[in-house]
Amino acid sequence: MTRSIPELYDSLLEQERILVDVLRQIVIETLPSYCKEKLSYGVPYFYGNRGICIIWPASVPRGGIKSGVLFGFSHGNKLNDEDQYLIHGNNKQVFYRIYQSPEEIDQDALIKLLKEALRIDGMNKGKIK
Repeated sequence: MTRSIPELYDSLLEQERILVDVLRQIVIETLPSYCKEKLSYGVPYFYGNRGICIIWPASVPRGGIKSGVLFGFSHGNKLNDEDQYLIHGNNKQVFYRIYQSPEEIDQDALIKLLKEALRIDGMNKGKIK
């Protein structure tokens, strides 16, 4: 199991590494400092009062995708995704988008959803993390 971000990067295909790096930068620049990143199941997971989002490359086992990098919102079912940017899939709670190249990333749409996820996360202050 991957124990650090550099170790994760070393294990990824070049295209996945680029995607993970771009997505992580968007998240890190958008989330406030009280939000933290940890590796969960060997992939980057961001949380505030509770889970916010996860970045899962296809080469990391148990992600359920065959190629690219999945960007998932832990409580995507609560987001107001008015642009219908996210895929709902089979999971009732985690909504996501799978990227095959950096050019597919709509940074504005992602930032809008991250800010919405933060608003929802802020509503859970005082609840058990």
